[in-house]
Amino acid sequence: MIPISINDFVKKYCKTNPNQNPEQLKKRLQEAVKDKKNGATCSNCGEAIWAVGSAIGYYSCFTCLTGDADSSGDYEIDEVCWF
Repeated sequence: MIPISINDFVKKYCKTNPNQNPEQLKKRLQEAVKDKKNGATCSNCGEAIWAVGSAIGYYSCFTCLTGDADSSGDYEIDEVCWF
């Protein structure tokens, strides 16, 4: 995964999704990061949640959210890249 700060992700995401409320997204990202740090896991497979995907969609891991096993080109919040 490509590490990115919450603020940088919010800017990037809202640029391509102008209807998204930046403050709401930031709050959801902060909650997902906190949950991931506290050990939140995917209800489908038990892997750690993907904070970015969980803030935008529903709480799940990268593979269950995207159907793809290769996350090398996708973003994750920098402070949880090692969880």
